[in-house]
Amino acid sequence: MRSRIATTVLPRRLLFTRPRLHTPFSAGQPTYETRPHIITQPGDLTPGLSAMEYYERRLELSTKLPAKSLAIIIGNSVKFSSGSVFYDFQQDTDLYYLTGWLEPDSIVVIEKKGDNGADDVLFHMLVPPKNPKKELWEGPKSGLDGAYNIFNADLVEDIRNAPSYLKLLIKDCTHIYWDKKYNLKASEGIKQYFSFSENDNLNELILKSNKHIHQLSPLLADLRLTKSPAEVAVMQKACEISSLAINKAMAKVSTDDPITSEKELASYLEYQFVKGGCEKHAYIPVVANGSNALCMHYTRNDDLLWEDDLVFIDAGGKLGGYCADISRAWPNNQQGFTGPQRDIYEVVLATNKKCIDLCNETLGYSLHDIHEISVNTLRHELNNLPEFKGVTNSEIARNYYPHYIGHNVGLDLHDIPSVSNHSRLRKNQVVTIEPGLYIPLDGPKSYRGIGLRIEDNVVVGQNHEDDKINLTRSCFKEVADVEAAVRGTV
Repeated sequence: MRSRIATTVLPRRLLFTRPRLHTPFSAGQPTYETRPHIITQPGDLTPGLSAMEYYERRLELSTKLPAKSLAIIIGNSVKFSSGSVFYDFQQDTDLYYLTGWLEPDSIVVIEKKGDNGADDVLFHMLVPPKNPKKELWEGPKSGLDGAYNIFNADLVEDIRNAPSYLKLLIKDCTHIYWDKKYNLKASEGIKQYFSFSENDNLNELILKSNKHIHQLSPLLADLRLTKSPAEVAVMQKACEISSLAINKAMAKVSTDDPITSEKELASYLEYQFVKGGCEKHAYIPVVANGSNALCMHYTRNDDLLWEDDLVFIDAGGKLGGYCADISRAWPNNQQGFTGPQRDIYEVVLATNKKCIDLCNETLGYSLHDIHEISVNTLRHELNNLPEFKGVTNSEIARNYYPHYIGHNVGLDLHDIPSVSNHSRLRKNQVVTIEPGLYIPLDGPKSYRGIGLRIEDNVVVGQNHEDDKINLTRSCFKEVADVEAAVRGTV
């Protein structure tokens, strides 16, 4: 690996009292040299993840490819809402997983020439060149030199030369791994840099190449399914920051300045996520007062928070591209839960805890198995409540629990959805466990309009009860802890 320029990092307590460091280069995303408060360790490309880890990911992908293969990934482009008003840029997560590169309009190619290990693997990056006029408006970019010196590409090329460059690579290969969703002809962002002829978009180049064509996404999904120790550490930090933010939101109930609307609570959570060290919300949050929580993905967040109602949130921060995904509910009253609220909450909590206990590889469960167990557990617990006596599994699934027990989480909120929920859980897979109950307005009288789920992020263990890791364990969920929070006695 090429060494990177090293500079002195200011101690945190002096960060804002000494003159700002000036570096001899600029980049289109944070680096250790330009933003040491974000990339805190030399050798890291993104928060908590080293250049070596990205290199090893590319090598691991190459072991799944035969000789004379290309794996081609097209990065995302900036999308615009109207005119020159753009949306927040989101990189293709497969490209990001292999490179750490966060700039738009780029192509990555992993070329495997032979079977002699790393010496036969080449990392190509096709990126926009530096452009002083564009950078005047958009800020610094890394350019070709940055792709080579910072991101360790073996070969770099101007994205404007992509047609001829890719044709030469394709000519010399036998196998192409690629996902047809990528179509440069339809990508306005990338198209501005070069002109493909009518029959010369990337789909046509590949489909008419007479090469052996394979889908790339299953190979990358298998790599991304289990998380490395560094990934787990980043996700743990994102979850801890998010958990503390939610705990603080609960505690606002008892203050002289309580949160009075869903929108204010959503903004408060995002502020606390960012203040704690996350980059932003991982997704548009659900912040639901009372019966608004009966809508699974209620994101209007435009109602008031009424005293005595239950407040439900589904929110989390993002750090280094990795998502936290947490759901919690609390009473908007210093007196704590009402009787019916507590009943439903305790049923969901018991189910949440039982399902988390099943997240060990050697137990042999799949997410689907755990979902079935969650339905059984909800039925068993609800049967202790007179108004739900005799409720069946099918009634629960149809009327009270319409969603799944969980999903993979990582660089995408619903990570690698192509992996079957019937596959057995694997050690270091990170999943959400999120049972819930949503009692409709025509349901059992005492419980009408109560809706909540309790969601944790769990690193699957190997073979011991304490082997798994609940990344969101610091977010209050025990009844006593939640009530202490809203009373201000934590």
